Amino acid sequence: MRFLERERAALEKLLPGLDDKLRAVPLMDLERPGSPAVGLFRACGGPGLLAPEEFQGRGAGALDAVRVQRALGSRSPSLAVATTMHHFSMATLVRLSQDGEGLEWMLVQAVASENKLMASGFAEGRSGTGILSPSMTAVPTPEGLRISGVKRPCSLARSMDLLTASVLVPGEDGGEPELAVALIPADSEGLAVSGFWSSSFLAGAESEQVTLDNVLVPADLLVRTACPPGARLDEVQTMGLVWFELLMTGSYLGAASALVERVLLNDRVPEGERVALLVAAEAAAAGVEGLARRVDEGGIDESVLAEALFVRYGVQDALGRIVPRAVELLGGLNFMSSDEVGHLAACTHGLALHPPARSRMTGPFARYLADAPLTVA
Repeated sequence: MRFLERERAALEKLLPGLDDKLRAVPLMDLERPGSPAVGLFRACGGPGLLAPEEFQGRGAGALDAVRVQRALGSRSPSLAVATTMHHFSMATLVRLSQDGEGLEWMLVQAVASENKLMASGFAEGRSGTGILSPSMTAVPTPEGLRISGVKRPCSLARSMDLLTASVLVPGEDGGEPELAVALIPADSEGLAVSGFWSSSFLAGAESEQVTLDNVLVPADLLVRTACPPGARLDEVQTMGLVWFELLMTGSYLGAASALVERVLLNDRVPEGERVALLVAAEAAAAGVEGLARRVDEGGIDESVLAEALFVRYGVQDALGRIVPRAVELLGGLNFMSSDEVGHLAACTHGLALHPPARSRMTGPFARYLADAPLTVA
């Protein structure tokens, strides 16, 4: 089996035609602002990848989904990273819909059947802040919540149909405040998108600034997590974070795989070097796929989240060895004659920038290994 054949077969099975469409567009066109990649993803049914088939989705499990993200990352790192944020929100809604309460299942079906895109307004990207910390302020009113705040960067900002955001709301029946997820239509009065991302790397991810100014969110677009701020992660949050780490890791592994693929196709590189690079890349992929299989087995708990973080940090380290070696083997002529090699190499560093940072997890991991509950910094 050829390198990345399995991943691209999964992409073709679940989102037919997308790989061919992406391959027909030059990499640097897919990676620029205004890239056609997100539109192609939408047109091929990408928003419904994780939605169950009974909700008119593609019904992908974790193993197929991570293979899809690796395939996308090999064609357009920006697209893979941006769509991971959509899938993170979708996985959370799917889990909430399984409880049979509220209208979450209707939202899942609407997103899947109408190919809507969800951007994430969670706290990711704010230095010193946990990913689950409320990123917006919310004021209860008789009509619903009035939400204000700024999210930057926010992937899919230009193409989103909905923004998902974490907010702190009064507990039901006057209880303690608890975290909730608000689903905010992109055309809501008071929601504005402005420029933020000035780097050329991952510019196709549409990571801009989203500003909410007293935006009204009715009660039927608010999903409670029943988890107070700072408390031990509940099942829904744990599941969402596992999916985030799994798919984001697969996406960046895909970007690195694009470099490895270029080396493998270069007959001037000695066979021993090509095989060594292949082994390193596939070993990293095996760790990610092992995690995906555990997710597909069900029963996600904090031990699965811990494994997801272990795998993510391990892949970070592997990419730190694989990518420089691939660039070196491709040689200076490849680097100087095209922006592609340098661009792909730079993009792979992004995995280390997503939460939770490894340095912030040192204490939580130490306590977890001493039998304390796992917390996420």
